[in-house]
Amino acid sequence: MKQCPFFGICGGCKYDFTAPDYHDKKMSLLKDFAITKDAFWTATNTRRRADFAFADGKFGFYQFRSKTIVPVRDCPLLLPAINNILPKVAALPWGSTGSCLITVCENGIDITITSPTPYFSTEFKKAADLLDAIRITWNGKTVKQTAIPIIDFAGTKVEYPIGAFLQPTAESESFLRNMVVEAAKGAKKVADLFCGLGNFTFALNADGFDIVGTGIKRDLFKNPLTVGMLKQYDCVVMDPPRAGALAQCKELVKSAVPRVIYVSCNPETFKRDSDILIKGGYKLKELCPVDQFVGSIHWELFAVFQK
Repeated sequence: MKQCPFFGICGGCKYDFTAPDYHDKKMSLLKDFAITKDAFWTATNTRRRADFAFADGKFGFYQFRSKTIVPVRDCPLLLPAINNILPKVAALPWGSTGSCLITVCENGIDITITSPTPYFSTEFKKAADLLDAIRITWNGKTVKQTAIPIIDFAGTKVEYPIGAFLQPTAESESFLRNMVVEAAKGAKKVADLFCGLGNFTFALNADGFDIVGTGIKRDLFKNPLTVGMLKQYDCVVMDPPRAGALAQCKELVKSAVPRVIYVSCNPETFKRDSDILIKGGYKLKELCPVDQFVGSIHWELFAVFQK
């Protein structure tokens, strides 16, 4: 593949993922981590969701550290389904500012628009109705809907809530799920914390906990599972947002849970939390990096801790 024509202009990529030294440069960000497994490198043209910006009639990605919008119409990281609809989405009568999240679901494209302008115009609705998307929302209000968007987690289908978290590629999602399931083998009862829509929950037949999604509603930042609640589990899976799982790790080290599987999208908070777990008696048994944010400075980490 040739270099993306927007590299160095669009702020989406820090590294040229077509360059021969891309892997080396990306891995250098993890030089202080005790990696035990080779990194998983996500393929290009597989990203199923992208968050675009719009302002003053312009639509695209922001430049690096700028509010200038680069009019990207074909990104080599995105699934063809997004690139195919992108020119038509960009041509909508954008009369405000905001963001536009395009997600490829199992049964079609979902478009979530967030804007300080509370309502969309009649002109916008007429144009949006012509798009080949199954749902379009503006600040949670329905612009168009022909079906309920569905996500498939290895055969388990769930409804996709407006703007919900989803792993950026189905490929990396499947890889992480398989790694988690393998690492949890032998566990009799599993708690899936920050479970989201249930990528791990269903595969593990686990008890899921999160603020949103398919599990038990619980704010694990303010109310982590207590030592008493953790007694029933012999394995805990955590996949927190970028803020990490500080409060939950402080409870885990006081518990007798023998195995913790931690999936992190932020190496910095992972390092903080892993230090707490290790000082609390856990040993890091496995650490595998996943490059699911291709071209960016961001890594996903898969780790297994044992007590």
